[in-house]
Amino acid sequence: MSKPLIGIPLGDPAGIGPEIVVKALQNPEIYTHARPVVIGSAAVLLQVAEILRADIKINTITAPGEGSFAPGMINLIDLANIEPKDFQHGTVGAAAGRAAYEYIRTATELALAGRLAALATTPINKEAIRAAGIAFIGHTEMLAALTKTKNPLTMFQTGSLRIFFLSRHLSLRAACELVTKENIMQTAEQSLRALSMLGLADGCLAVAALNPHGGEHGLFGTEEMTEIAPAVAALQARGLNVAGPVPADSVFHLARTGLYDAVLSLYHDQGHIAAKMADFDKTVSLTLGLPFLRTSVDHGTAFDIAGKGIASAVSMGEAIRLAARYCRQYRP
Repeated sequence: MSKPLIGIPLGDPAGIGPEIVVKALQNPEIYTHARPVVIGSAAVLLQVAEILRADIKINTITAPGEGSFAPGMINLIDLANIEPKDFQHGTVGAAAGRAAYEYIRTATELALAGRLAALATTPINKEAIRAAGIAFIGHTEMLAALTKTKNPLTMFQTGSLRIFFLSRHLSLRAACELVTKENIMQTAEQSLRALSMLGLADGCLAVAALNPHGGEHGLFGTEEMTEIAPAVAALQARGLNVAGPVPADSVFHLARTGLYDAVLSLYHDQGHIAAKMADFDKTVSLTLGLPFLRTSVDHGTAFDIAGKGIASAVSMGEAIRLAARYCRQYRP
């Protein structure tokens, strides 16, 4: 069976995206999992190669299947939409934001046409996207609009630990207000469907507690008794494989050791801290519910080190590997 074609849009040229792509694709092990296809600009890749003093070979292609997938070869669909003179590393710029969006749009079109099995994306900069006049705040919003998908779901994975989120980019106070029976039931059902998309149809989802020690029967908070436990009980009554509330200081460890297949984190930092403490470099974000699988590095453009040749490509390599691992059984 041939290895899957994984599309890699290059990200913001002013950030570390191009660098981590070049570094990841210099690792021969990547080619044992996938046939990687970069969607970007040859001029940007050549600039990175000069910074890294890397001897890369660029094979410019017009369609993903035309690539020559040997270690050391970067197969590129060259949009030729930006030159190094058009941007400065570590600086927000409209030209870089526009180029990054065009990479994503082209990769999405190829995936929708069935010419790519999945996408493994690199960082974009929200301010640069806004400066380019593009009306999306981030990757997920872009992909949802380009694929006409409602409510795609984010899952983090690091090693065997998988994490879903009840809420993400909100203040802690606002996030706590969303810990309701209705919201938990809806997100848990969505999370279980997402696990099924990845081939884990019988996966067990643990719902994290909100308060210390799970509230200690109301001593440290009542949300476990009034919202979380009733939600779990209602889901269980419908035959769904859900457990909880499990105290947050142990639930991620228990999932990592195999007791649960995934955890529903109740707010942004609860899950992010757990994943990044487990393995910061190998944490990968997956977007589920799209017509195709999308994985992503779990870090930003790192403007403070962009252009210096010191960025780690571990997460990029892991994103490509997970895309290749899951895309065969992915069924949205």
